[in-house]
Amino acid sequence: MKLHFVKISVICLVFFASAVSFAQKDFQGKAYYESKTTLDMSNFGGGDMSEERKKEIAQRMKSMLEKTFVLTFNQSESFYKEEEKLEAPGGGGGRWGAMMSSFTGGPQYKNVKNQLLLQEQEFFGKKFLIKDSLPKLNWKMEGEMKQIGQYTCFKATVIKTVDASGGVPSFRRSSSNEEDETPKTKEIEVVAWYTMQIPVNQGPDDYWGLPGLILELNADRTTILCSKIILNPEEKDVIKVPSKGKEVTKKEYEEIVKKKTEEMRQNFRGGQGGGRR
Repeated sequence: MKLHFVKISVICLVFFASAVSFAQKDFQGKAYYESKTTLDMSNFGGGDMSEERKKEIAQRMKSMLEKTFVLTFNQSESFYKEEEKLEAPGGGGGRWGAMMSSFTGGPQYKNVKNQLLLQEQEFFGKKFLIKDSLPKLNWKMEGEMKQIGQYTCFKATVIKTVDASGGVPSFRRSSSNEEDETPKTKEIEVVAWYTMQIPVNQGPDDYWGLPGLILELNADRTTILCSKIILNPEEKDVIKVPSKGKEVTKKEYEEIVKKKTEEMRQNFRGGQGGGRR
C-alpha cells in the first residue's frame, strides 16, 4: 500500500513538472507514428484465391497498409499528415495504387478548444474538405501502466462504431441476399496508451480527449505506435488549417464514398471479377 502511494506521488510530481514546462505560449511538439494494418482478405473473396494471389494483393497494398505519420501539436491544435516518401520505381501500383489512394485519409486538423475537425480529402480526382465536430469518445481509464521509450503510459479504452469494411472497398462475390445481410458497421474496442508527461489531449488520426498525448493505439486491425517525439523544436512549424475542397460533413463524405464503392463493386462483379483464379 505504501509502495503504491509512493508510485502515485511520483507520477503526480512528474505530471505537474511537465504541466509547468508545457504552459509556455509558444510550446510545440512533433510526434512520429508508424501505422500498420492487417488485410482482411474476405473483402477480396479470399476463400476463392490461391496463396500466390493473396500475396500479390497484399504486396500491392503494402504502401496503403504501412505508413508513417507526423503529428504537429500545441496545447489546443494539431495537424496530422502522412510523411512524404519517394516512391520506389514501380512502387506506385499503377491504376490499382491510384484507386486505393482514394481510400487513404488526407491531412487532418484538430482544434480541441473549438471542438473542430477539418480534413482535406481527395477522392477519385475530386477534392473535399470534411468539416465536423470532433468525435465524442467516452474513454474508460483502465489503471494499467507500461513504459514506451522514456515515457510512463496509462491505458484507456473506448468502444467505437466503425465501417465494417475497415475503409477498404470490398470486392467479395456474394449473392444479393448475402449482400443485404452484410453489416455496414461494427463495434470495436480501441485501446490507447497515453502519457501525462506530455499533457496535451491530442493523438493520432481523429483520436483525442485523454489527459496526455496518445503514444500507442490499437483499433481493430490497425496498430499505431509513436516512434519519435520532438518537443519545442528550434524551427517551429505553422499548424495549417485545411481550406481546400468542397465542404462536406463527415456523414456526407461517407455517403459519397459508399455510393462510389458500390458502383465499383458492381463493375468488378460484372467484369473481370466474375472469374476465379
